[in-house]
Amino acid sequence: MNELPPDPSPQFERQVIRDLSLGMLQEKRRARRWGIFFKLWTLGLFTWGLLSFTGVLDKAGDAAQAGTRHTALVELAGVIDADGQASAEAINGALQAAFKDSATSAVILRINSPGGSPVQAGMIYDEILRLRKAHPAIPIYAVIEEICASGGYYVAAATDRIYVDKASLVGSIGVLMDGFGFTGLMDKLGVERRLLTAGENKGFLDPFSPQNENQRKFVQGMLEEIHQQFITAVRQGRGKRLKETPEMFSGLIWSGSRSIELGLADAPGTLESVAREVVKVEHIVDFSTKENLIDRFARKIGTTAAQTLSRPWRMGSVLR
Repeated sequence: MNELPPDPSPQFERQVIRDLSLGMLQEKRRARRWGIFFKLWTLGLFTWGLLSFTGVLDKAGDAAQAGTRHTALVELAGVIDADGQASAEAINGALQAAFKDSATSAVILRINSPGGSPVQAGMIYDEILRLRKAHPAIPIYAVIEEICASGGYYVAAATDRIYVDKASLVGSIGVLMDGFGFTGLMDKLGVERRLLTAGENKGFLDPFSPQNENQRKFVQGMLEEIHQQFITAVRQGRGKRLKETPEMFSGLIWSGSRSIELGLADAPGTLESVAREVVKVEHIVDFSTKENLIDRFARKIGTTAAQTLSRPWRMGSVLR
């Protein structure tokens, strides 16, 4: 018959309990220390990422250099649009900061844009004229890279001088509104359009309805009016340098070398060459507005929501 092991003594039980308790306590302390470490590491990583996305780190670097004389850079890249990085709010804010800096010798607006909203372009144009008047000792130059067309050139015309590459695309001084008509396709498919409006012209430019000649003439007149505003801005900005031809305001686009011949631009040049040879201050400080991740996400959400809400009432055409 097997004998049972002797009962452990009370002292032995206490020792076991104490060892277990100490082990659990040490484990909790170890886990707590690792938890604090990972929380601090995560917080630091998040802070670094946030600063990087908001451009604070870049701005801090620029601010540290802004005490010395410099050429201020403002980038205008992409479509000029109220919801994009090339909005009047973003560009004008950067221009204001550049002109306000006491160490700025000149401002270079580097443009690479196919155009966009005539309203946004007009707002930037007017702000450049205001800043030139408020800061007569600080010149502003436009440097064109690949393309400066339509609204992009509208903005460039406000600057003191325009520099281009010989192969840059410059011009497209015109206005357009485009869309599609689907009435023929609907007839073939046997689809009937049912459009209800309050106001006889509320549904004009509807792509699913036949084009109304009176409405077409109305829109054409509006485009001509905006085109004349564009032409006036170019004439005022370029002055006697402009060598007008019958095709100049027709919407055509020219190479950089040809644009110099026409007086649409002044000379060949890049950001670095203009800073070095024209401004004679090679040190460049970037004042461009950098869109951060949070703003980009919020804008994307806001734009999507606005498009969803306005879809039943949108014209479906783009003006640029």
